[in-house]
Amino acid sequence: MALPAGLRALGQRDYRLYFIGTVVGQTGTWMQTVTQSWLVLQLTNSPFLLGLTATLQFGPILLFSVFTGVLADRVNRRTLLFVTQSMQGVLALTLGLLVWSGQARYWQVLVVAVLWGIVAAIDQPARQSLVMELAGREHLTSAVGLNSVSFNGARIIGPSIAGVLIARVGLSLGFFLNALAFVFAIAMLTRIPGRRPIPRMAGRTFVEDMLEGLVYGLRTPSVRLILGLQVILSFCVFNFSVYVPLLARDRLGMGAEGFGLLMAALGVGALAAGFSLGAITVSTPRLWIIATALAGALTGLVALAFTQWFWLAALVLGLTGFGGTLVNAGCNTSLQLRAPDALRGRVMSLYTLLSGGIFPIGAFWVGFLSEHGGVPLAFFVNGVAGLAALGALLLWWRAHRRRRAPNS
Repeated sequence: MALPAGLRALGQRDYRLYFIGTVVGQTGTWMQTVTQSWLVLQLTNSPFLLGLTATLQFGPILLFSVFTGVLADRVNRRTLLFVTQSMQGVLALTLGLLVWSGQARYWQVLVVAVLWGIVAAIDQPARQSLVMELAGREHLTSAVGLNSVSFNGARIIGPSIAGVLIARVGLSLGFFLNALAFVFAIAMLTRIPGRRPIPRMAGRTFVEDMLEGLVYGLRTPSVRLILGLQVILSFCVFNFSVYVPLLARDRLGMGAEGFGLLMAALGVGALAAGFSLGAITVSTPRLWIIATALAGALTGLVALAFTQWFWLAALVLGLTGFGGTLVNAGCNTSLQLRAPDALRGRVMSLYTLLSGGIFPIGAFWVGFLSEHGGVPLAFFVNGVAGLAALGALLLWWRAHRRRRAPNS
């Protein structure tokens, strides 16, 4: 019996094992994300320091992703994931022990956040480019959509569990469960055969390989457009670990369980987007669909600036999550299908750089705006600025297409 278009990647055994491990691992990571955000607010009571924590956690992605993309093209990607997930499990366990013992301090959370970010900078290009190996080109759109389903299903389950655990048990258990989740994810990886890297030109230095990926991205107009869409999304929209706890606590007057429910609502919309991607297209997503989804997500931010009721906020967050995830997954798929096989790790390192590396700057900005003007101001400013940037980007693309038309 043939699987629906959006699920066909699950017919590939290796991808299916990877997917199962990823679902469990990401659920644990989302539990830790929510628990860590609430821990920072408990320790500091500062929106600014909450934003600073996110900035430092994602900062290494900004600094190192271009370099780690070369690693993803040079070495066995599965081996890299063994190393990175083991290290993240140890970091989760460390933070859990600090909280459990009553010794947790804000500076310790910052140290763990920075180390986590360094590991993530190595993990993400390898993880993104491994998907093509496991699912195959013909199932890539399905696989990327399912990865979004995994990520955002975890965003529903993880925060919901974390909110209940924080309210009824305490903070440490969320970190311990994340460490166990990494053990399971590593066990799934052991069942997937390793694959040799794509052969590359002999005698090339690390820097030459890195520059080759950068030049390809900068000289390919369609890649520049996709990366531009991703920058707007990452800076303006994907700051939910800062937006949502402040929305729950300061705007809606809710505690940890309300925070978890809002994150779950966001995840429901994102989950729907992951399933939709495979149904919308089985090939490269059309760029106009990605741009329209981004406009919808930015409009959702503007609407949240004026929202004062919980259920309305949950609905708008769900719609915003749907649009944002469609953009994220669409950019991911489009880049992987356009990239040459030998350059895929480096191209996906650019995606990682702009999807995760821009986040710390955006998170710092959201924390600053929220500290001085409240979270509604942050929603409004980022929504309007993002719409303006999207308009400018699309005008550039239109002018580029017109210049090409007489020569085509």
